[in-house]
Amino acid sequence: MAALRDAKRLVVKIGSALLVDAKTGKLRRDWLVSLAEDVAAIRKRGTDVIVVSSGSIALGRGVLGLPVAALPLEQSQAAAAVGQIQLARAYEEVLSPHGIITAQVLVTIEDSADRRRYLNARATMETLLGFGVTPIVNENDTVATDEIRFGDNDRLAAQVAVTVGADQLILLSDVDGLYTDNPNINKDAQHIESVDVITSEIEGMAGDAASALSKGGMKTKVMAAKVATEAGCAMAITLGTPLNPLATLENGGRATWFNPQTDPQAARKRWIATMKPRGVYVLDDGAAKALAAGKSLLPAGVVKIEGRFGRGDPVTICNTAGASLGLGLTRYTSEEAQQIMGRRSDEIEAVLGYKGRAALIHRDDMVL
Repeated sequence: MAALRDAKRLVVKIGSALLVDAKTGKLRRDWLVSLAEDVAAIRKRGTDVIVVSSGSIALGRGVLGLPVAALPLEQSQAAAAVGQIQLARAYEEVLSPHGIITAQVLVTIEDSADRRRYLNARATMETLLGFGVTPIVNENDTVATDEIRFGDNDRLAAQVAVTVGADQLILLSDVDGLYTDNPNINKDAQHIESVDVITSEIEGMAGDAASALSKGGMKTKVMAAKVATEAGCAMAITLGTPLNPLATLENGGRATWFNPQTDPQAARKRWIATMKPRGVYVLDDGAAKALAAGKSLLPAGVVKIEGRFGRGDPVTICNTAGASLGLGLTRYTSEEAQQIMGRRSDEIEAVLGYKGRAALIHRDDMVL
């Protein structure tokens, strides 16, 4: 079973009911301050932390005086627009005293469905983490409609975990894990400490949301667990209401852990390997040797390009003898790649007119 102290890259999902007082519509600042303490402590040991936070609509409705009930789409979007500012400011205020820079990342389900946008989102978050920034991710409720939304941040958090290759995902909830039945109704319901395989029986134990502020329930959490564990990410559902909820979990707090089926990098490689290639990069011997040594594919090593493809499309990698070396997701279109092939990476800007990425295919986006 996973342990929080072992996480190398951690995604933490926070629900509206934890952040916002249902009666007043105000931010639970003391709780958020304690969470910031936890995040700072985890980051100090070298763990990357990404926060997926609900709360924009809940905060915005409080400011606008809207009822705690289902809102028409236009009012939800308006509340989100007001609340997003409040939410981003709140995270900045509680994390900056710990020397932590925050960034707001707003996404929709289209950002994971479209390969190019998915890769752009992944590159942005990787860059932010490289700068030591803690991204605060939320669904872009100001523009998302029912047709183009995740609908709950449990599944969004799982998708973010997959996108950034996280090895752990923690869902802070109003319950301390999965039970054999609803513990509020059935006093004989048993807490489940660990789940190795999500069976139909496990799915049947999940219920719906219990809070008027929450969009998800245990059902969406189990769905999130399926996405996360299949991508090699362990996931925990634990009680988020106490102060310092992550420290509480680390010190033995009750939770349900869903164990991963593989590791994140292996899962990503398998996903890439199933794709149908749209073109070919032919490499010289030096580039082929560099790839075998674990390097990324740079423009200088490409001697020929075949096919038409866009950014994020799968491209076969071959040597000059025509033997396939692998498959990867290209960071440039075929037209752009034709212009920069054989060139050094520091020449890309002069050729294309903008500063592109150094690699045609990054080693993390490649299967050999």
